[in-house]
Amino acid sequence: MSDKPLAASLAGQNHAETLGSGKTLDLVNRRQAHLGGSILFYKEPAHIVRGEGVWLYDKADKRYLDCYNNVASVGHCHPRVVAALSKQASTLNTHTRYLHENVINYTEHLASTFPGDLEVVILTCTGSEANDLAMQLARMVSGNNGAVVLENAYHGNTTLIAQMSTCMGSADSRPDFLEAIEPPNAYRGPFRAVQGLSNEELGDKYAGLVDNAIKKLEDKGQGVAAFMCDAVFDTQGSLEAPKNYFKQVYKKIRAAGGLCIADEVQAGFCRTGKMWGFEHFDVVPDIVTLGKPMAAGHPVAGLVTTRAIADEFAKRAFYFNTFSGNPVSTLVGDTVLSIMQEDKLTENCAHVSVYLKQKLEQLQAKHTLIGNVRGLGMFIGIELVKDHETLEPATNEALALAELMKREGVLIGATGRFGNVIKVRPPLVFSNDNADLLVEKLDKLLTEISQ
Repeated sequence: MSDKPLAASLAGQNHAETLGSGKTLDLVNRRQAHLGGSILFYKEPAHIVRGEGVWLYDKADKRYLDCYNNVASVGHCHPRVVAALSKQASTLNTHTRYLHENVINYTEHLASTFPGDLEVVILTCTGSEANDLAMQLARMVSGNNGAVVLENAYHGNTTLIAQMSTCMGSADSRPDFLEAIEPPNAYRGPFRAVQGLSNEELGDKYAGLVDNAIKKLEDKGQGVAAFMCDAVFDTQGSLEAPKNYFKQVYKKIRAAGGLCIADEVQAGFCRTGKMWGFEHFDVVPDIVTLGKPMAAGHPVAGLVTTRAIADEFAKRAFYFNTFSGNPVSTLVGDTVLSIMQEDKLTENCAHVSVYLKQKLEQLQAKHTLIGNVRGLGMFIGIELVKDHETLEPATNEALALAELMKREGVLIGATGRFGNVIKVRPPLVFSNDNADLLVEKLDKLLTEISQ
């Protein structure tokens, strides 16, 4: 398995081999004929036609437990979200150059959830745009050009951010402004818990890797504009960083004149058992980028930063976006944020994730294919290995498990550098009963695969 995202390996699938003929294959062929970048999960793509809560339903009305979709954050087709969207869409939707209460209400509400001096919101439509804009701010304010990211990272698909997404392309083709360091993987990385290192020592060693990256950028005349990282380390296999990791890295980056960007496109909005993923590490970033779960499927994204950074950027640059901050999008975002707070979804994620992890660790004791269970809150990685000593990745088994789980009515994904980490990332309304069903199906199919 290459270092590219798992989805890339699905792009060239010959669905005719598994679908034979019929309406589903016809839809696949029509889609691929005119839709660029047409990647579909599963050898037999799921033809989903409706959703409710944590459930998705296909054209035959088969029900699937959604353990993958972090976009429909408060559950699929939440009645309050649907009502807000429909009412505002039938009243007014236009560009962002007029005064409207919705955008003001939402930005005030959103800013109130952040610590420290993070109080200025700039809205975009996608996480990629948010990360791109964050780098523009960092370069403008720092006066430097260089960026430090992690190996096998993914941050988006604009020209700049695609270059910073090290899971795509070869290390030999990286631009001079970019340096990548190994992620804090205490199970598989260069520094491991089995070496007898404490959590604090692991944090010291992994944070120390940024020193060389900073030096390389300075030697090349690039300087350090920013360090960008997501707290759940999705494409690295859903890792748990040592408690002191970010604090040390942030200190080093700031000493070099750079800004610290927390990519919360996936970690943010309750999922980790805290409102923001970075809160687990007692740090306050300079810029926080947001996206996917922000409006439960409606395209809303953005960033939050300090007044000082925003004002410095505004002195020398101009940012404009036709669609971000429109009346419909901001009302949907505000409604989703209210649901998260009123239904205590942060607390739900904290509670259910502990329960689910305990169940998965029991599976780990039963199935040798499971090498490691980890993750923050309801963003859990289950790493499959063929050998617990060599850590040989069980990539084919992970892909097979995802396919078989779909057969059993559960949707999961695979991630990580070798595609051998099962990703559990359900809507925030996931319950203990849902967790029991997930574990029951995993237990059954891990037994099947082993045999």
